[in-house]
Amino acid sequence: MPATSADLVRLFDLEPVSPDVYRGHSLDNGWKRVFGGQVLAQALVAAQRTVDNRAPHSLHAYFILAGDPTIPILFEVDRIRDGKSFATRRVVAKQREAAIFALSASFQIEETGLEHSFPMPPAPEPEKLAGPDQLAALAGPKAGEQLRMFFDRIKPIDLRPVDLGRYVPAPDGKPREPKQSLWIRIAGRLPDDPAIHRAALLYLSDMTLLDTALVAHNTTIFSGKIQGASLDHAFWLHRPCRADEWLLFAQDSPNANGARGLTRGSLYSRSGVLVASVAQEGLMRLRRAEASG
Repeated sequence: MPATSADLVRLFDLEPVSPDVYRGHSLDNGWKRVFGGQVLAQALVAAQRTVDNRAPHSLHAYFILAGDPTIPILFEVDRIRDGKSFATRRVVAKQREAAIFALSASFQIEETGLEHSFPMPPAPEPEKLAGPDQLAALAGPKAGEQLRMFFDRIKPIDLRPVDLGRYVPAPDGKPREPKQSLWIRIAGRLPDDPAIHRAALLYLSDMTLLDTALVAHNTTIFSGKIQGASLDHAFWLHRPCRADEWLLFAQDSPNANGARGLTRGSLYSRSGVLVASVAQEGLMRLRRAEASG
């Protein structure tokens, strides 16, 4: 059964096990491994539980092992430093006593200062773009069924790709510029708690980044040609926002080599305000048949 926004809130409600140790569970969405955005969000929740009167502004994480969605995840928080303005935490996520993920996070008191940000790139309104059912219909019977399954599994994430041409082979096999944008949000109303919206924003920030690195190579993560996985994730929170309202996720991939691809992303509120930035390197290894070919 597809997950809802209420399921996501329960996912973030970690169970205290002992001082600075929390237990989390995974959504039953049919994935064979834990979604990276889930571990990112739960680790942030665990770190935030140990910090008072400060909000997170930057996070840096490594995905070490694939998580097993059928067993709980333990999040162990290390209180590295509490200063007058900043606090630093390290979180290690474990299953079967082995580390599967590590996150460092910095928190800051609220301050004012100089401000600037890049403007939001132009994009059609999300209501004018194809939704899941329309995308599945455009893809044809076989690919359409795969798309329907994908959209069910990522719920409660709701997304609208801006450029559908990205999913059509380029003429003459010419490489495309490795960029794409999409509108994205958590479908369903979330509570007003800013901590929940920060966790939800981090949850959805892991979506489609690796696929952007594949744009230049005329393939997608659905092709079966690529062994893909998130390797690391860096995230900066600039301004408050609601994760249950449409956000434009503008992405580009400046580099790919060594079976890895780097992607950057900017998240804008519908009013055009830059609310967060992200960078991620992912594994994009050719499967054996493709490599030998």
